[in-house]
Amino acid sequence: MARHRSLVGVFLDFVLFAMFCLVAPAAWRMAAAEGRRRADRLRLAQAGYAMIGVGAALVAMVVPRAFGITGTYVIDPASTGLLLVLFLVGGWGLGRDIDLERGIESEQRRAEGLALDAERARVLALRAQLDPHFLFNALNAIAEWCREDPRVAEEATLKLASMMRMIHDGIGRPTWRLAEEVALLRRLVEIYEVRDKERYRFSLDVASPLPSADLPPMLTLPLIENAITHGPAAGHAGRVTVRVGARDGRVEVEVENPGAYAGPRPGGHGIAMVQQRLRLAYGEDASLSVRAVGDATIARVSIPLSPTVTESIAP
Repeated sequence: MARHRSLVGVFLDFVLFAMFCLVAPAAWRMAAAEGRRRADRLRLAQAGYAMIGVGAALVAMVVPRAFGITGTYVIDPASTGLLLVLFLVGGWGLGRDIDLERGIESEQRRAEGLALDAERARVLALRAQLDPHFLFNALNAIAEWCREDPRVAEEATLKLASMMRMIHDGIGRPTWRLAEEVALLRRLVEIYEVRDKERYRFSLDVASPLPSADLPPMLTLPLIENAITHGPAAGHAGRVTVRVGARDGRVEVEVENPGAYAGPRPGGHGIAMVQQRLRLAYGEDASLSVRAVGDATIARVSIPLSPTVTESIAP
């Protein structure tokens, strides 16, 4: 019989615990929400919360008596105050923690939204991110070729227009195909080759067939620009090599240029931009590495082969 009473008491304690965990926090949060909506109703809401606590404590005492349950501290009138305090304090503490946790989650979502807004601004500024000297020099060269070699000038103008059209189209889209990314890189390479084929030498090693995957538009463009700027344009003789392929269920884009990598450069933000876009699009499931290999620099991007991308950069 004593064992039966003990089991009944444990069950009753469990029921009370569940009631305090479910009812008390919900009641407190409703009272707090009412207080936030109408400051003049705060006291009324708090009084209502207290009345719910009193009711819960009384129910905890009456129900065991109604079913003839004895041998438990709950039915003792001296426990009423303790049950009431546990209800009120527990509800306040749990309800506040739930609100704080939801507030933190809301702030995290807000921070992510701000990060995406900042990323949109960066992507919309990618035209300006293109090396202005490259654009100016290309236009100046085209102006000279108009007199010396109109056919070459026409070819360079068409390639430049095609590249800028691709950039404009990419800015307005959240993702595009890997094939479109490679096509943009080819346009950039062709324009540099028109400028100075002896100085700017390129090699594009692209897998055939090309892996079917989506990625944020112009993701790798800053890496190509860096390779050119700190390679041939900085006086390092050699070839800029771009390799695109798939391995172990991932897409890898590797850019190699002459000139050893010496770490982040003051004022440089191309690598940081790529890292941030990878994080926003793939979380921890993507990587960027930049390292020196002898007298060369190799930058490698690795992304999932799955076309699922979470980044949203559409204006």
